[in-house]
Order: sequence, then C-alpha cells, then structure tokens
Amino acid sequence: MKWYDIIFFVVALIIIILSLLQGGKSEGASGAITGGGLNVFAKTKERGSEKVVTWLTFGFAVVFLFLALIVSVVSGTSSAS
Repeated sequence: MKWYDIIFFVVALIIIILSLLQGGKSEGASGAITGGGLNVFAKTKERGSEKVVTWLTFGFAVVFLFLALIVSVVSGTSSAS
C-alpha cells in the first residue's frame, strides 16, 4: 500500500462522514406516498453549518476525483515499467 492509496482512503472516509452529516432535504418515501412535501420548488437556502458541510463535501469530492485520476495514471505507468 503506497502513500497515495492511504490519502485516497482517508479522503473517501471524509466524504462518507460529510455525506452522513448532511441533513435530508425531503420527507423521503413517506412524503411521496402521503402526498406531503409538495413544495418541491420552494426556495430553501442552506445556512450556517449546512452550507459549510455542503461545500466541504463538494471540495472533497473534487479532490477525490483528481486523486482517482492521479492514482490511475501512476499505477498504470508503474505497471508498464
């Protein structure tokens, strides 16, 4: 296991934790069955900690994407040598 694999694993865990910290934005299946939550297009702005968690999740997702590409390129060139 190389150093970039460990970083890749840590970033993946951070994304999982941040995703679990985000609150639900809808009522889920119960709202769909009972007809609740008909304000689909209502303006609900994220504020405070919700906004920070959302931006952190997005940022770590971008880092995860670039790490995936870098690990793919590095492991592809090391196996070809």
